Amino acid sequence: MVFQYDEVVIGSSLSALMFAYINDCPVFFTETRPSFRFDFLSPDEAPIGIPSKTKTLMTFNEQMLVGTQKQVLWDRLLFILSLRGHAPLAGMCHKIRYDGNSMVCTSEYSKIFEAAFNKCHFFGDNNTEGFVRKNTLDESSYLCYDYIAFNSGGKHEIDFIYTDDDFISEIWFYSSDRIDGNTPVRDACTVSRLTESQLLDFDYSETMARFKVLKIMKDNGMRGKLSGYTKKGTARHYDFRTTSIRRETHCIRNRLRATSANVEIKTNSEESLLGLLQDANSPSCRLLDILDVSSP
Repeated sequence: MVFQYDEVVIGSSLSALMFAYINDCPVFFTETRPSFRFDFLSPDEAPIGIPSKTKTLMTFNEQMLVGTQKQVLWDRLLFILSLRGHAPLAGMCHKIRYDGNSMVCTSEYSKIFEAAFNKCHFFGDNNTEGFVRKNTLDESSYLCYDYIAFNSGGKHEIDFIYTDDDFISEIWFYSSDRIDGNTPVRDACTVSRLTESQLLDFDYSETMARFKVLKIMKDNGMRGKLSGYTKKGTARHYDFRTTSIRRETHCIRNRLRATSANVEIKTNSEESLLGLLQDANSPSCRLLDILDVSSP
């Protein structure tokens, strides 16, 4: 059986889910792309019933006010789309192939779904074929997240450091996930924008990311645990001790070309879609009223 849709959305980024919600379209994807855990809404933004929440983050020179995590919005959008029946293959599809007439969705073992559409809004998915083609002359670039554990020197009040370098442009400190409870020990997550060749270069490796984080911290006056004082009364500190937890990379879409006239490559920014989200006529208003009572 071939299902027929007027419009479909391909992708699972926050932009893709917002577009699907606003336009009441089904969304198909092979991989989940929740928002980065340190991406936040503005303090005054409260889309689709999510209560406005303000949090103060400490930097070296000033305090920074942020709102609710965007991941909360991502979770709610996917939940609502699922209840509408607009995320029919979430978690089941491993590959989507489009032949110009219909798209075929397969699991790890066999075909599970086939559908035709009049228009496809493509937001990006790494396991799709036939929707777009890449310009092979462009070198791919990647968002790179390095998670670093602090085994010593992880107790401090700094939440965020910003630099103007592509390699370690942001450093986010968070209560360690390795320790149960709300521990004062903080680990770090760095954000870099690297090319494909840089990812293969040791100078941009996880080890060098860890060393650069320590240098940035020391250059800004951060020190490890107090170890005593010299005879002149100068404080001495232990060195920071760190280990790499993991590295995550996400390809940033370069110039793509649609393979068919009914496939449209979407470049809508999250900010523009957030502005439309509140005005969207949703059949889920009653559900949102219920969710407001127990919102995070």
